[in-house]
Amino acid sequence: MKLTTLSVLALSATAINARFVEKHETDQVVLTSDSREDATKYLIELSPGETRLVTEEDKWDLKRQNINFMDITDTQSLGSYNIHTSKKRVFPEAPVHQSTLEPLLKTLSKSNMRAHLEKFTSFYTRYYKSSYGAQSSAWLLETVTDMVGAAGADKHGAHVKHFPHSWGQNSVIATIPGQSDKTVVIGAHQDSINLFLPAFLPAPGADDDGSGTVTILEALRVLLTDESVVQGNATNTIEFHWYSAEEGGLLGSQAIFSAYEKEGRDVRAMLQQDMTGYIQKTLDAGEPESVGVITDFVDPALTEFIKTVVTEYCDIPYVETKCGYACSDHASASKAGYPSAFVIESDFKYSDDKIHTQDDKIEYLSFDHMLQHARLTLGLVYELAFAELSSTHNTPPTHGQDTSPAPPLYLPPAPQTRTSPAPSRSSPCAPPPSPSSSSPTNPAPQTQPPHHYSPPPPRAPPQRPASQPPPTPPQTASPHPPTSVASPPPPSPSESAP
Repeated sequence: MKLTTLSVLALSATAINARFVEKHETDQVVLTSDSREDATKYLIELSPGETRLVTEEDKWDLKRQNINFMDITDTQSLGSYNIHTSKKRVFPEAPVHQSTLEPLLKTLSKSNMRAHLEKFTSFYTRYYKSSYGAQSSAWLLETVTDMVGAAGADKHGAHVKHFPHSWGQNSVIATIPGQSDKTVVIGAHQDSINLFLPAFLPAPGADDDGSGTVTILEALRVLLTDESVVQGNATNTIEFHWYSAEEGGLLGSQAIFSAYEKEGRDVRAMLQQDMTGYIQKTLDAGEPESVGVITDFVDPALTEFIKTVVTEYCDIPYVETKCGYACSDHASASKAGYPSAFVIESDFKYSDDKIHTQDDKIEYLSFDHMLQHARLTLGLVYELAFAELSSTHNTPPTHGQDTSPAPPLYLPPAPQTRTSPAPSRSSPCAPPPSPSSSSPTNPAPQTQPPHHYSPPPPRAPPQRPASQPPPTPPQTASPHPPTSVASPPPPSPSESAP
């Protein structure tokens, strides 16, 4: 049945119990009712050790209530490998590379970020189970690959890969090898969601998290103009991550950091950029424009260093704020035992309230503010790339309410079953348009052959100290099993976690 033939009445009658499934071969949306899939339960974690069994619809209901969670159905061992070997990481006291960074910071481009965000939001949705989400991921992979190639970094071992996931939208990882296997990770999530009928309604996701995606993309572009970085002479390896399925419960980042933990990857720092462009509520409240530095459920030492980077390289101040447990992908790194931090566009209470709707559009964003986040990203990754990131004696991580590192070994309690209230309304909607197949600067994503994740190969970089052992190639991670699509009730017009 063609979507254009559906009446508002028919849609309202079927939306509650039906599941929307895209047919990739035809321009149709088929309504099916699969009781087995509708009844699928997922194990989520709402706080350390607090778990619950929920349906897909329950997950969206929790998000509409601004309740954060991690879907740990397939990652219940996350954190168990590093718990006994976790060490306190030592970060620099202050930035020291001002003379190198100041010229680089001047080349960050708002117009580049706008062009990339216009393309990224042109996909009807970036919902992680949709064909559009797969296409937007392919475009992102191609864009990052072209960027690395244009800088000539691929000739020195840099590479870009898909990290495959069973739900269709793959994560993207760009790796720039350094003189050691110690790794600095910069992350953002690429998926978007409309919390009312996620698989069906448009979700441009300009701020959440298109803004973070293009912010770190622009920081990567400028970083690749530094010859020392490109030629592999940085002290540490650098990775940029664009995670799939953050909205589904941090699924993509959990898969990646679970693989890294099992492979023994030495991640020394991880920064998440999620929502970097909205400032209107801050200004309306009479508050100064600022960078929101999250202080709960993060690594305190890394967070303190980030504050010094904001002060040194940004033109606006920072404000300390909190977002709760599992509010973005840094939580996956933290749970795996890696020091993580999170910055956001403002004090959390003033963050964008248009997210998770079809109104999350570019027109509400400030590219001047996004430029400040790009300056922070570039400053931090460069400083950490050339820092001697040491460790102190073994100390098991704790997971308190404020500035806490990784959580303890996960031991799930007996799960509880929860039933979500039935949705009560629906709305008429237009048929999904075909996503844009090309852009002025990028070829169509469908023409790009798939790249798949493989751990960085061992390399013998120049000038490696004789006392330092060469890197050990990790093992390839296996993807998650598929999950199901559900049709949730309508969202509440309130603030939400990223």
